[in-house]
Amino acid sequence: MSVRLILMSASALSLLLGACARDRELVAVADMPGTNLSSDSVKDGAPSSADGYPVPLTPAAADGPGQPALAAERVAWGEPTVLPSEVIGPHAVADSDGPYLLDTGDRLRIFVYGQPNLSRLYIVDHEGKIAVPLIGNVLARGKTTNQLQAAIRARLGTEYVKDAQVTVDIQQNRPFFILGEVKSAGQFPYVSGMTVETAVAIAGGYTERADEGKFRITRRVNGFVEQVEAPADYVLKPGDTVYVFERFF
Repeated sequence: MSVRLILMSASALSLLLGACARDRELVAVADMPGTNLSSDSVKDGAPSSADGYPVPLTPAAADGPGQPALAAERVAWGEPTVLPSEVIGPHAVADSDGPYLLDTGDRLRIFVYGQPNLSRLYIVDHEGKIAVPLIGNVLARGKTTNQLQAAIRARLGTEYVKDAQVTVDIQQNRPFFILGEVKSAGQFPYVSGMTVETAVAIAGGYTERADEGKFRITRRVNGFVEQVEAPADYVLKPGDTVYVFERFF
């Protein structure tokens, strides 16, 4: 009986000593600089941070010739953000309007100092030009008033008028067009910085059947016609056509 008890005590003592040895190994690893490992992380073979989450792996050098290096796998978390493809009109003229560019239908008042025969009203024709006496056709399309007066001054100065003083003003902008559920559809002179709502006001306001939140803008850009559905504060451009939809209730 006594011999059996001694053998059991020896077996329990060996198990206790083995556990202590493992605990000392864990403490030694945890005390190493730059490590913060828990017993669970060491047990699983993967290091973890203080809050228990796995520490990202960094690319390791190749083990030898012909052996690829171990790199951390990139993982994208969460769903991508999808923005609605709506037409958002500019809310400030300064952000979108820019300088007014001349085109067909603009009426210009050009004054040349000391030359009454050259000082008159001009209309930009369908080719985007104006016909000025002495110098002939001058391209106005796509230019500002300052650029046009510089072009006229340069051409006059080469042969006819030395140090010509030229002033170009817009007497009337080319029109915009408005159709649909407004009281006075038609064409009206463009006003710099005008919006869809302003255009409706110029056309006499909405009819009783108008949809006051739905508009279609038709615009010609570089020879191509574009159509967009825009809100009421969308800034118009010269030559735009606005269509006001009818509501169905």
